[in-house]
Amino acid sequence: MKKVLVTGATGFIGNYVIEELLKQKLSVIATSSNIQKAKTYSWFDKVKYIELDLKNFDDATDYFQFFNAPDILIHLAWEGLPNYKSDFHLTENLPRHQSFLKNIIKNGLKDITITGTCFEYGMQEGELNEEMECSPSNAYAIAKNELRIFIESVRTEFLLNMKWVRLFYMFGKHQNPNSLTSQLDKAIEQNAETFNMSGGEQIRDFLPVETVADYIVAISLQQKINGIINCCSGQPITVKQFVIDYLAKINKTIKLNLGYYQYNNFEPMNFWGNTEKLKKIITT
Repeated sequence: MKKVLVTGATGFIGNYVIEELLKQKLSVIATSSNIQKAKTYSWFDKVKYIELDLKNFDDATDYFQFFNAPDILIHLAWEGLPNYKSDFHLTENLPRHQSFLKNIIKNGLKDITITGTCFEYGMQEGELNEEMECSPSNAYAIAKNELRIFIESVRTEFLLNMKWVRLFYMFGKHQNPNSLTSQLDKAIEQNAETFNMSGGEQIRDFLPVETVADYIVAISLQQKINGIINCCSGQPITVKQFVIDYLAKINKTIKLNLGYYQYNNFEPMNFWGNTEKLKKIITT
């Protein structure tokens, strides 16, 4: 039975990824920086949990053996989101994650899946495919892109299978309270008369987090396609229409106060992902 190590186990995506791995009867090693939080999840007693705060990284430690020599690593950990603009992504997160990943790779890991971000494409509009040149414009995206470049530079030396999963927009239970659907759910719960949002004309690419987790697991377990893989629906939709459809699905109504918030200046108005590479994985 393959052993799969999941970092960021108690994060928004990590919880769902672990549940999907367990459904597939895989041996799961989970790690995060807070064992007390991990104990609150239903999967805790079904996995091997090993606590690690990457702030305490020690290069003298063999992290491949520390985590019981996993066959696959799904690296979801990344601190400080959704604060996309802060320099700590570059000054703290990037070197810390570079050091940890190089350590576990050089000590024996042969297969790794890492989550990136659609923000690596920068301010490019339209359908975004993996062959496009990256031009990230915020600190988080720049750091993620630099991490990808770093891992690509060592993959040949260590004969590494590397999948870089570019996440687009996701939604679901336990998402950050500042996210669109979390705020919408809160407004409905509080019986608010209106929901404040942007103009809603920006075009995005949304997936429920359960589907995102399914795709990440499928990508990680295959070796046919390496490199960058978009994780998205491939279906462009305006944010306004997404909200309308979301309300219809949960059978709720609320007046939309469009234009209350300005559009973010760190992302383009209209973009979505190309799914050709993803489809080759999930349809086989």
